[in-house]
Amino acid sequence: KQTRERKENTRRITKMIASLRSVNQKIVNLNKKFGHSKPTRLVAVSKTKPQEMIEECFKEGQLHFGENYVQELVDKSKQLPKEIKWHFIGHLQSNKCKSLLEVESLYMVESVDSLKLAKKLDSAFSERAVPLNILVQVNTSGETSKGGIEPNECTQVVKQIMEELKHLKFCGLMTIGSVESSKDSEASENPDFKCLVECREQLCKTLSLDKENIELSMGMSSDFEKAIEMGATNVRVGSTIFGAR
Repeated sequence: KQTRERKENTRRITKMIASLRSVNQKIVNLNKKFGHSKPTRLVAVSKTKPQEMIEECFKEGQLHFGENYVQELVDKSKQLPKEIKWHFIGHLQSNKCKSLLEVESLYMVESVDSLKLAKKLDSAFSERAVPLNILVQVNTSGETSKGGIEPNECTQVVKQIMEELKHLKFCGLMTIGSVESSKDSEASENPDFKCLVECREQLCKTLSLDKENIELSMGMSSDFEKAIEMGATNVRVGSTIFGAR
């Protein structure tokens, strides 16, 4: 029985590595095709996945991993290589901000969905020497089930974060588009991604920021290719690499 389990495990890992390579190759090809100056960063979404799978991806050269649950991220970050750059991408409750300090190699919190949460994070990270990289989450689809600030609040919220919260480093915007928009492969543009691109335009114009320095985190397994076409600097891919949960 053990041999069968081992074989099954080896097969699963071989398939995962092939998928990771395939996604990376697609990203390279798309960046070339659309002439993006900076390569799009791949965040492998490893929530609920065993440490062994993450470790194998890391050995393959994957550095950025995304987690949705604070405790799972804290536990994994203590067990896995310190060189891994962790992204927190789930809904973050205010009372969990301090727990994120336990993640020494926390690279970025992508899901800052309110000014209130930004203030809590700023206060929690005041004891850390280096400011925390953050993305502001925008609700581009208008769905009540999705977190994020309203597109029209974007500039004001970012302005306040940049001026007042010195322990945070504003790096860009993030969105989770609607499933409908993601599935509509016929459309030349995904309206949710277009909305995020427009939020960045407005933001850069009003606050005199360089567009090249403001990230766009958009696109997941089902629509990362469309997202890269529309200018994503960061894509979050889980099931395509690790298999369905």
